[in-house]
Amino acid sequence: MRFLHISDLHLGKMLNGYDLSEDQQFILGEIGRIAEEEAVQGVLIAGDVYDKSNPSADAMGLFSGFVSALALKRIPVYCISGNHDSAGRISYFSSLIREKGIYVTEQFEGTLQSYTVRDEFGELTIHLLPFVKPVTVRAFYPDESITNYEEAVAAVLAHSPIDPSKRNVLVCHQLITGSCKSGSEAMSVGGVENIPADLFDDFDYVAMGHIHGAQRAGRETMRYCGSPLAYDVSEAGRQKSVTIVDLLEKGDSDVRQIPLKPLRNVVAVKGKFHDLMQRERTDDFVGVTITDETVIPDARLLLRTVFPNMIAFGVENSVVKTEEIVNRQENMEEKSPMALFDEFFRQRNGENGMTEEQESIMRAIFEKAEAES
Repeated sequence: MRFLHISDLHLGKMLNGYDLSEDQQFILGEIGRIAEEEAVQGVLIAGDVYDKSNPSADAMGLFSGFVSALALKRIPVYCISGNHDSAGRISYFSSLIREKGIYVTEQFEGTLQSYTVRDEFGELTIHLLPFVKPVTVRAFYPDESITNYEEAVAAVLAHSPIDPSKRNVLVCHQLITGSCKSGSEAMSVGGVENIPADLFDDFDYVAMGHIHGAQRAGRETMRYCGSPLAYDVSEAGRQKSVTIVDLLEKGDSDVRQIPLKPLRNVVAVKGKFHDLMQRERTDDFVGVTITDETVIPDARLLLRTVFPNMIAFGVENSVVKTEEIVNRQENMEEKSPMALFDEFFRQRNGENGMTEEQESIMRAIFEKAEAES
Protein backbone atom coordinates (compact mmCIF):
# COMPACT_ATOMS: atom_id res chain seq x y z
CA MET A 1 0.00 0.00 0.00
CA ARG A 2 1.39 3.37 -1.02
CA PHE A 3 1.00 6.52 1.07
CA LEU A 4 1.97 10.15 0.58
CA HIS A 5 3.11 11.76 3.84
CA ILE A 6 2.88 15.53 4.44
CA SER A 7 2.65 17.78 7.49
CA ASP A 8 3.00 21.33 8.79
CA LEU A 9 1.02 23.04 6.04
CA HIS A 10 0.49 26.06 8.33
CA LEU A 11 -2.29 27.37 6.13
CA GLY A 12 -2.97 31.04 6.81
CA LYS A 13 0.61 31.74 7.84
CA MET A 14 2.19 35.13 7.27
CA LEU A 15 5.92 35.13 6.49
CA ASN A 16 7.11 38.17 8.44
CA GLY A 17 4.06 40.11 7.28
CA TYR A 18 3.75 38.68 3.77
CA ASP A 19 0.59 36.77 2.79
CA LEU A 20 1.42 33.21 1.70
CA SER A 21 -2.04 32.14 0.54
CA GLU A 22 -1.06 32.18 -3.15
CA ASP A 23 2.11 30.20 -2.45
CA GLN A 24 0.23 27.70 -0.30
CA GLN A 25 -2.51 27.19 -2.87
CA PHE A 26 0.15 26.57 -5.51
CA ILE A 27 2.04 24.00 -3.42
CA LEU A 28 -1.17 22.18 -2.47
CA GLY A 29 -1.88 21.85 -6.16
CA GLU A 30 1.58 20.36 -6.68
CA ILE A 31 1.02 17.88 -3.84
CA GLY A 32 -2.34 16.86 -5.31
CA ARG A 33 -0.71 16.33 -8.70
CA ILE A 34 2.01 14.13 -7.17
CA ALA A 35 -0.59 12.10 -5.26
CA GLU A 36 -2.40 11.36 -8.51
CA GLU A 37 0.75 10.63 -10.56
CA GLU A 38 2.11 8.30 -7.87
CA ALA A 39 -1.25 6.52 -7.59
CA VAL A 40 -1.12 6.71 -3.81
CA GLN A 41 -3.74 4.87 -1.77
CA GLY A 42 -3.82 7.38 1.04
CA VAL A 43 -2.50 10.78 2.11
CA LEU A 44 -1.19 11.09 5.68
CA ILE A 45 -1.33 14.63 7.09
CA ALA A 46 0.66 14.74 10.34
CA GLY A 47 -0.72 17.90 11.93
CA ASP A 48 -0.39 21.69 11.87
CA VAL A 49 -2.88 22.00 9.05
CA TYR A 50 -3.38 25.63 10.09
CA ASP A 51 -0.97 28.17 11.50
CA LYS A 52 -3.37 29.35 14.18
CA SER A 53 -6.01 27.63 16.30
CA ASN A 54 -8.55 30.12 14.96
CA PRO A 55 -7.83 29.97 11.20
CA SER A 56 -9.22 32.46 8.73
CA ALA A 57 -11.99 31.58 6.28
CA ASP A 58 -9.42 31.76 3.46
CA ALA A 59 -7.14 29.25 5.21
CA MET A 60 -10.03 26.88 5.83
CA GLY A 61 -11.08 27.27 2.20
CA LEU A 62 -7.59 26.25 1.04
CA PHE A 63 -7.70 23.04 3.07
CA SER A 64 -11.28 22.27 2.07
CA GLY A 65 -10.37 22.62 -1.60
CA PHE A 66 -7.31 20.41 -1.17
CA VAL A 67 -9.04 17.48 0.54
CA SER A 68 -12.12 17.81 -1.68
CA ALA A 69 -9.92 17.41 -4.77
CA LEU A 70 -8.36 14.28 -3.24
CA ALA A 71 -11.81 12.90 -2.39
CA LEU A 72 -12.94 13.39 -5.99
CA LYS A 73 -9.93 11.31 -7.07
CA ARG A 74 -10.94 8.69 -4.48
CA ILE A 75 -7.73 9.14 -2.52
CA PRO A 76 -8.38 8.66 1.24
CA VAL A 77 -6.98 11.25 3.67
CA TYR A 78 -5.86 10.53 7.25
CA CYS A 79 -5.35 13.76 9.17
CA ILE A 80 -4.50 14.70 12.76
CA SER A 81 -4.39 18.03 14.58
CA GLY A 82 -1.03 19.53 15.56
CA ASN A 83 0.01 21.95 18.28
CA HIS A 84 -0.98 24.93 16.10
CA ASP A 85 -4.43 23.53 15.34
CA SER A 86 -7.70 23.62 17.19
CA ALA A 87 -8.64 19.95 17.56
CA GLY A 88 -12.31 20.94 17.50
CA ARG A 89 -12.01 22.76 14.18
CA ILE A 90 -10.04 19.90 12.61
CA SER A 91 -12.67 17.36 13.68
CA TYR A 92 -15.68 19.45 12.61
CA PHE A 93 -18.06 17.37 10.45
CA SER A 94 -15.71 14.37 10.90
CA SER A 95 -18.48 11.77 10.89
CA LEU A 96 -19.94 13.20 7.69
CA ILE A 97 -16.72 13.53 5.70
CA ARG A 98 -15.62 10.04 6.76
CA GLU A 99 -18.12 8.74 4.23
CA LYS A 100 -16.04 10.45 1.53
CA GLY A 101 -12.80 8.86 2.70
CA ILE A 102 -11.57 11.80 4.81
CA TYR A 103 -10.54 10.52 8.24
CA VAL A 104 -9.63 13.16 10.83
CA THR A 105 -8.98 12.90 14.54
CA GLU A 106 -12.13 13.45 16.54
CA GLN A 107 -12.39 14.59 20.14
CA PHE A 108 -9.51 12.97 22.04
CA GLU A 109 -10.69 10.24 24.41
CA GLY A 110 -7.36 8.95 25.71
CA THR A 111 -6.61 6.33 23.03
CA LEU A 112 -5.56 6.12 19.39
CA GLN A 113 -8.20 6.42 16.69
CA SER A 114 -7.66 3.57 14.26
CA TYR A 115 -8.86 2.53 10.80
CA THR A 116 -8.13 -0.82 9.18
CA VAL A 117 -7.76 -1.30 5.43
CA ARG A 118 -6.77 -4.28 3.30
CA ASP A 119 -4.52 -4.90 0.30
CA GLU A 120 -2.88 -7.92 -1.30
CA PHE A 121 -0.68 -8.38 1.81
CA GLY A 122 -3.57 -8.43 4.28
CA GLU A 123 -4.72 -5.99 6.94
CA LEU A 124 -3.05 -2.65 7.64
CA THR A 125 -4.17 -0.40 10.49
CA ILE A 126 -3.69 3.36 10.39
CA HIS A 127 -3.58 4.88 13.88
CA LEU A 128 -4.15 8.60 14.45
CA LEU A 129 -2.61 10.40 17.44
CA PRO A 130 -3.23 14.16 17.59
CA PHE A 131 -0.76 16.42 19.37
CA VAL A 132 -1.23 15.77 23.09
CA LYS A 133 0.15 17.37 26.22
CA PRO A 134 0.63 15.72 29.61
CA VAL A 135 -2.23 17.71 31.11
CA THR A 136 -4.56 16.42 28.36
CA VAL A 137 -3.71 12.75 28.84
CA ARG A 138 -3.60 12.97 32.64
CA ALA A 139 -7.32 13.80 32.67
CA PHE A 140 -8.08 10.30 31.33
CA TYR A 141 -5.64 8.41 33.57
CA PRO A 142 -5.56 10.29 36.90
CA ASP A 143 -4.09 7.31 38.77
CA GLU A 144 -1.00 7.15 36.55
CA SER A 145 2.15 9.25 36.80
CA ILE A 146 2.06 11.48 33.72
CA THR A 147 4.40 14.43 34.17
CA ASN A 148 6.03 14.78 30.73
CA TYR A 149 5.39 14.17 27.05
CA GLU A 150 7.05 10.75 27.00
CA GLU A 151 4.81 9.46 29.78
CA ALA A 152 1.75 11.02 28.13
CA VAL A 153 2.29 9.31 24.76
CA ALA A 154 3.31 6.04 26.45
CA ALA A 155 0.03 6.04 28.37
CA VAL A 156 -2.00 6.53 25.19
CA LEU A 157 -0.18 3.69 23.42
CA ALA A 158 -0.49 1.37 26.44
CA HIS A 159 -4.28 1.83 26.53
CA SER A 160 -4.74 1.41 22.76
CA PRO A 161 -5.23 -2.00 21.05
CA ILE A 162 -2.20 -2.49 18.77
CA ASP A 163 -1.47 -5.86 17.17
CA PRO A 164 2.31 -5.85 16.45
CA SER A 165 1.99 -9.04 14.37
CA LYS A 166 0.14 -7.04 11.72
CA ARG A 167 1.17 -3.93 9.79
CA ASN A 168 0.63 -0.68 11.67
CA VAL A 169 1.04 2.95 10.62
CA LEU A 170 1.02 5.82 13.12
CA VAL A 171 0.34 9.45 12.22
CA CYS A 172 1.77 11.57 15.03
CA HIS A 173 2.78 15.16 15.86
CA GLN A 174 5.45 15.17 18.56
CA LEU A 175 9.15 15.95 19.02
CA ILE A 176 11.48 12.95 18.83
CA THR A 177 14.77 13.09 20.73
CA GLY A 178 17.64 14.05 18.44
CA SER A 179 15.54 15.71 15.72
CA CYS A 180 17.09 18.73 14.02
CA LYS A 181 14.99 21.89 14.31
CA SER A 182 15.14 25.06 12.22
CA GLY A 183 14.07 28.62 13.01
CA SER A 184 10.49 28.26 11.83
CA GLU A 185 9.13 25.81 14.41
CA ALA A 186 7.28 27.64 17.19
CA MET A 187 8.18 25.18 19.92
CA SER A 188 8.63 25.22 23.63
CA VAL A 189 12.15 25.92 24.81
CA GLY A 190 14.23 23.24 26.46
CA GLY A 191 13.93 19.49 26.01
CA VAL A 192 10.87 18.46 28.01
CA GLU A 193 8.86 17.83 24.80
CA ASN A 194 11.28 15.13 23.71
CA ILE A 195 10.05 11.56 23.20
CA PRO A 196 12.43 8.61 22.57
CA ALA A 197 12.07 6.95 19.18
CA ASP A 198 11.85 3.41 20.60
CA LEU A 199 8.45 4.24 22.06
CA PHE A 200 7.08 3.60 18.55
CA ASP A 201 8.74 0.25 17.81
CA ASP A 202 5.40 -1.51 17.23
CA PHE A 203 4.68 0.60 14.14
CA ASP A 204 5.91 -0.29 10.65
CA TYR A 205 5.86 3.36 9.60
CA VAL A 206 5.54 6.48 11.74
CA ALA A 207 4.44 9.59 9.84
CA MET A 208 5.71 12.45 12.00
CA GLY A 209 4.87 16.14 11.97
CA HIS A 210 6.23 19.09 14.02
CA ILE A 211 9.73 19.48 12.50
CA HIS A 212 9.97 21.51 9.29
CA GLY A 213 13.04 19.80 7.83
CA ALA A 214 12.62 16.35 6.24
CA GLN A 215 14.61 13.75 8.19
CA ARG A 216 14.53 10.30 9.69
CA ALA A 217 13.81 10.01 13.41
CA GLY A 218 15.76 7.09 14.76
CA ARG A 219 15.07 4.75 11.83
CA GLU A 220 14.31 4.96 8.13
CA THR A 221 10.62 4.10 8.57
CA MET A 222 10.04 6.79 11.21
CA ARG A 223 10.22 10.14 9.49
CA TYR A 224 9.47 13.83 9.54
CA CYS A 225 8.42 14.79 6.03
CA GLY A 226 9.00 18.50 6.75
CA SER A 227 6.86 21.49 5.80
CA PRO A 228 6.02 21.89 2.09
CA LEU A 229 7.28 25.49 2.11
CA ALA A 230 10.15 27.29 3.83
CA TYR A 231 8.71 29.40 6.63
CA ASP A 232 11.85 31.16 7.86
CA VAL A 233 15.03 32.64 6.40
CA SER A 234 16.96 29.96 8.29
CA GLU A 235 15.46 27.48 5.81
CA ALA A 236 16.83 29.35 2.79
CA GLY A 237 18.06 26.94 0.15
CA ARG A 238 16.53 23.90 1.83
CA GLN A 239 14.89 21.52 -0.64
CA LYS A 240 11.30 20.82 0.37
CA SER A 241 9.62 17.53 -0.52
CA VAL A 242 6.83 15.07 0.12
CA THR A 243 7.53 11.55 1.38
CA ILE A 244 6.26 8.45 -0.39
CA VAL A 245 6.16 5.18 1.55
CA ASP A 246 5.33 1.77 0.10
CA LEU A 247 4.29 -0.76 2.76
CA LEU A 248 4.53 -4.26 1.35
CA GLU A 249 4.36 -7.40 3.47
CA LYS A 250 5.24 -7.16 7.17
CA GLY A 251 8.81 -5.91 7.58
CA ASP A 252 9.20 -4.83 3.95
CA SER A 253 8.86 -1.17 2.96
CA ASP A 254 10.35 1.47 0.72
CA VAL A 255 10.62 5.20 1.54
CA ARG A 256 11.57 7.98 -0.87
CA GLN A 257 11.20 11.73 -1.24
CA ILE A 258 9.82 13.70 -4.19
CA PRO A 259 11.07 17.32 -4.43
CA LEU A 260 8.61 20.21 -4.43
CA LYS A 261 9.07 23.35 -6.51
CA PRO A 262 7.47 26.40 -4.82
CA LEU A 263 5.98 29.45 -6.47
CA ARG A 264 8.58 31.60 -4.70
CA ASN A 265 11.72 30.53 -2.85
CA VAL A 266 13.11 31.74 0.46
CA VAL A 267 16.60 33.03 -0.21
CA ALA A 268 19.45 34.51 1.86
CA VAL A 269 21.82 36.97 0.15
CA LYS A 270 24.92 38.63 1.57
CA GLY A 271 27.36 41.17 0.20
CA LYS A 272 28.24 44.81 -0.37
CA PHE A 273 25.32 47.18 -0.84
CA HIS A 274 26.47 48.24 -4.33
CA ASP A 275 26.84 44.62 -5.48
CA LEU A 276 23.41 43.64 -4.16
CA MET A 277 21.83 46.60 -5.94
CA GLN A 278 23.21 45.26 -9.24
CA ARG A 279 21.33 41.99 -8.91
CA GLU A 280 18.33 41.14 -11.03
CA ARG A 281 15.01 41.95 -9.39
CA THR A 282 13.35 38.92 -7.80
CA ASP A 283 9.96 38.18 -6.26
CA ASP A 284 11.44 35.52 -3.97
CA PHE A 285 11.30 36.05 -0.20
CA VAL A 286 14.77 37.31 0.67
CA GLY A 287 16.79 37.78 3.83
CA VAL A 288 19.45 40.41 3.10
CA THR A 289 22.75 40.94 4.92
CA ILE A 290 25.05 43.80 3.86
CA THR A 291 28.73 43.79 4.75
CA ASP A 292 29.65 47.46 4.19
CA GLU A 293 31.72 49.11 6.91
CA THR A 294 29.60 52.25 6.45
CA VAL A 295 25.88 51.76 5.88
CA ILE A 296 23.96 54.49 4.09
CA PRO A 297 20.76 55.62 5.90
CA ASP A 298 18.29 54.42 3.26
CA ALA A 299 19.96 51.09 2.49
CA ARG A 300 17.01 48.92 3.43
CA LEU A 301 14.54 51.09 1.52
CA LEU A 302 16.69 51.12 -1.61
CA LEU A 303 17.27 47.36 -1.49
CA ARG A 304 13.51 46.87 -1.72
CA THR A 305 13.68 47.96 -5.36
CA VAL A 306 15.61 44.75 -6.02
CA PHE A 307 14.10 42.58 -3.28
CA PRO A 308 10.47 43.74 -2.88
CA ASN A 309 9.67 40.73 -0.67
CA MET A 310 12.50 41.31 1.82
CA ILE A 311 11.74 39.42 5.03
CA ALA A 312 14.88 40.26 7.02
CA PHE A 313 17.66 42.84 6.89
CA GLY A 314 21.03 42.61 8.59
CA VAL A 315 24.40 44.33 8.82
CA GLU A 316 27.61 42.39 9.33
CA ASN A 317 31.01 44.10 9.43
CA SER A 318 34.02 44.55 11.70
CA VAL A 319 32.05 46.76 14.09
CA VAL A 320 28.57 45.32 14.29
CA LYS A 321 26.59 42.21 13.56
CA THR A 322 22.84 42.77 13.67
CA GLU A 323 19.76 41.26 12.08
CA GLU A 324 16.30 42.74 12.03
CA ILE A 325 13.04 41.07 11.11
CA VAL A 326 11.48 43.50 8.67
CA ASN A 327 7.97 43.14 10.08
CA ARG A 328 8.68 42.41 13.74
CA GLN A 329 5.12 42.72 15.03
CA GLU A 330 3.84 40.01 12.72
CA ASN A 331 6.83 37.84 13.63
CA MET A 332 6.02 38.12 17.34
CA GLU A 333 2.42 37.08 16.74
CA GLU A 334 3.63 33.85 15.16
CA LYS A 335 5.45 32.72 18.33
CA SER A 336 4.08 30.63 21.16
CA PRO A 337 3.56 32.24 24.62
CA MET A 338 6.38 30.08 26.01
CA ALA A 339 8.80 31.20 23.29
CA LEU A 340 7.88 34.86 23.85
CA PHE A 341 8.41 34.53 27.60
CA ASP A 342 11.79 32.89 26.99
CA GLU A 343 12.83 35.88 24.86
CA PHE A 344 11.63 38.28 27.58
CA PHE A 345 13.54 36.32 30.24
CA ARG A 346 16.75 36.44 28.23
CA GLN A 347 16.38 40.18 27.65
CA ARG A 348 16.17 40.70 31.40
CA ASN A 349 18.90 38.21 32.34
CA GLY A 350 21.40 38.40 29.50
CA GLU A 351 21.81 35.22 27.45
CA ASN A 352 21.23 33.00 30.46
CA GLY A 353 18.00 31.13 29.85
CA MET A 354 15.67 29.68 32.45
CA THR A 355 16.73 26.82 34.68
CA GLU A 356 14.86 23.54 34.35
CA GLU A 357 12.90 24.39 37.52
CA GLN A 358 11.93 27.85 36.23
CA GLU A 359 10.98 26.45 32.84
CA SER A 360 8.82 23.77 34.49
CA ILE A 361 7.02 26.43 36.56
CA MET A 362 6.27 28.62 33.55
CA ARG A 363 5.16 25.68 31.43
CA ALA A 364 2.73 24.61 34.16
CA ILE A 365 1.33 28.15 34.31
CA PHE A 366 0.76 28.32 30.56
CA GLU A 367 -0.76 24.81 30.43
CA LYS A 368 -3.12 25.66 33.31
CA ALA A 369 -4.18 28.88 31.58
CA GLU A 370 -4.77 26.99 28.33
CA ALA A 371 -6.77 24.25 30.07
CA GLU A 372 -8.94 26.79 31.92
CA SER A 373 -9.62 28.73 28.70
